[in-house]
Amino acid sequence: MSRLLLQKMLRFMARTVLMKYKPQVVGITGSIGKSSTKEAIALVLEPHFRIRKNEGNYNNEIGIPLTILGCKSGGRSFAAWLGIFRRWLGLILLPQEYPEILILEMGIDRKGDMNYLLSFVPVSIGVATHVSGSHLAHFGTLANVAKEKRKLIKSLPVTGYAILNADNEWTRKMEEVTDAEVITYGFVGDADIRVDNLLFHGDASRVEGFSFKLNYKGKSVPMRLPVLLAKHLIPSVLAAVGVGVALRLNLVEIARSLESFKSLPGRMHMFLGMRDSRIIDDTYNASPASMRAAIDTLSHIQAPRKGVVLGDMLELGEKSDEEHASLVNDISRANVSFAVLVGQHMQALQQTLRENGFADKQVMWFPDPLSASDYVTELVRAGDVVLVKGSQGLRMEFVVERLLAQPELAPTLLCRQSEVWKRIPFTAPEEWLAGE
Repeated sequence: MSRLLLQKMLRFMARTVLMKYKPQVVGITGSIGKSSTKEAIALVLEPHFRIRKNEGNYNNEIGIPLTILGCKSGGRSFAAWLGIFRRWLGLILLPQEYPEILILEMGIDRKGDMNYLLSFVPVSIGVATHVSGSHLAHFGTLANVAKEKRKLIKSLPVTGYAILNADNEWTRKMEEVTDAEVITYGFVGDADIRVDNLLFHGDASRVEGFSFKLNYKGKSVPMRLPVLLAKHLIPSVLAAVGVGVALRLNLVEIARSLESFKSLPGRMHMFLGMRDSRIIDDTYNASPASMRAAIDTLSHIQAPRKGVVLGDMLELGEKSDEEHASLVNDISRANVSFAVLVGQHMQALQQTLRENGFADKQVMWFPDPLSASDYVTELVRAGDVVLVKGSQGLRMEFVVERLLAQPELAPTLLCRQSEVWKRIPFTAPEEWLAGE
């Protein structure tokens, strides 16, 4: 069966299920923060509604219909796909309990992707997290990225809600294209939902998270996020507050439910590393915005020595080398003692760091994560705090696994630890080969 035929079949099946059960759909778009926002929203809604969210990478033209059907991919098994068809028939022909709310992360890679998803998913609450330079190779400009993502907000009914990040100029401007009620969130003073008196508790040896005042329309409640390491994950929590408010939930209950929020594997977790070092694992993916946010988090951590192990940011198009080189200022502000760089595009950062006064022994470059991990395991020492980050295609979780004090815990701590992923070796990204 061709992929195109499979897409059409799944779209039809998903549409008929949605027409029968009429769940409320929360749709999430953005360059970064979608998955964390989805998890935070689920924490808020689960005590009050029957919910379902997409798991893993089920956020595209195949994964979203499967989420609607409540199924996992059939892979290459005809019997498994037949089971999905039977599941659909049961949903259509028999009365069954179905989620009241679907929480759907809606990922897009190319122009037209959002149109396709909206052709069968009727979103009533739309969340726009952030627009930045992800997938520029396919969209060309940041304005084109924003144009594709704002289609979700534009599609909302007048009875719906648009939950928009007020800290990002592109998402904030989306209020101009919707007739839905707008709720903004962020750190800026005029956001509907905002943070005051933000404090971080902990140090390099322990993380005790953040405390702050959560404000909404004159109401203020204290809030704790005890296991969160990075400030840039707080907007995911604020977006979830916005969804809870849209659904008329109590602000105190919303805040209480979010106290257990923690980021997903590969998103800013600190682990004990070899030789009593500390490893910050942010290896799920990378874009210029998320890379800067991660390095900024490192800059606020006190340690005798700080280092970064950074893999290429992929799909940035013609400005890729420029984007990589521009990280020099972030690394300098973070007072980084050493930088281990991985991948073709990171050579631009290597050159720029050396031009800006970093000694040769402070900046090392490697073509792949495996050779980089061999070097880093000899480099780290007691008291070091090391940030590891890169795009999915760079497989930087290999580096983190080597650096863990207890590498046997990797399957429960790190991203891409399924048997399928573990069997996939590192291979050069296609854009490297295209540049040869």
